[in-house]
Amino acid sequence: MPKKENEPQREKITIPKLREMKAKKEPISWLTCYDHPTALIMDRAGIEMILVGDSAGMTVLGYPTTLPVKMDQMITFTGAVCRATKYAFVIGDMPYMSYQVSIEEAIRNAGRFMAECGTDAVKLEGGERVAPVIEALTNAGIPVMGHIGLTPQSASQLGGYKAQGRDAETARKLIADAKALEEAGAFAILLECMPAPVAKIIHERLQIPVLGLGSGCDVDGQLMIVHDMLGLFERFVPKFVKRYANLSPLLLEAFTNYREDVKTEKFPQEEHFYTMAEGELRKLGELFSKRGWQSGGGQSSRRG
Repeated sequence: MPKKENEPQREKITIPKLREMKAKKEPISWLTCYDHPTALIMDRAGIEMILVGDSAGMTVLGYPTTLPVKMDQMITFTGAVCRATKYAFVIGDMPYMSYQVSIEEAIRNAGRFMAECGTDAVKLEGGERVAPVIEALTNAGIPVMGHIGLTPQSASQLGGYKAQGRDAETARKLIADAKALEEAGAFAILLECMPAPVAKIIHERLQIPVLGLGSGCDVDGQLMIVHDMLGLFERFVPKFVKRYANLSPLLLEAFTNYREDVKTEKFPQEEHFYTMAEGELRKLGELFSKRGWQSGGGQSSRRG
């Protein structure tokens, strides 16, 4: 796409750029995305980071949780997003059981995101227990983002989808988890659904970028699930979501109007038809006549 006159100069977002934004206290915008057309628009809008999340299992594939999502499905989603982005920093989300079995398996699967999709980094869930995996991936040359707080892949252990760190002991554990991930080599950490004061403490203690999802404003940037912000996920609306559009009623109206036009034969009209060059329909009729076939006379099948 040609550069427009007076369009501000843009650069590809990289890990050094994210560190620079943190140092300058410039908030980082971050959204989930799972398809090529939406990624094109996000990149055009200047969104700095895109997460191809395993949340696609719920928002796109209709699963009740993220657990059924397979590695091959994530590769498909992530490849589509990466092919659309020129500037955004794209992170592939490691699905359930893609990094828990062994470090070797984790490296192999994370490597697929990098080699097959062209992601800038991967993300995995967990605190101190996954620090060895993060260290191994980092040593293998794969940038890793950590993810603590509400970690959906282990929601059953956490007692469901609810905020974490709301008492002193669990908050202390989250702070220790964050430090362990930084020491293991994570280039950034996502804090999901934790009290704002706890997120602030973690942000103050870490040197790497700290992003938030439902964790207050004392962080380096914010993540939101795109289907939540656009009103396309109707099963529930988390407390921390701000809707920037409500597309479900608009889509319902469009689909309903289309169905009505088809039923009443208002669509398609002649402006939607392809035509033949002058004289070609007559020639076609002559060809059919020579063979003793009926051409149909070119008459419309429309009733009325």
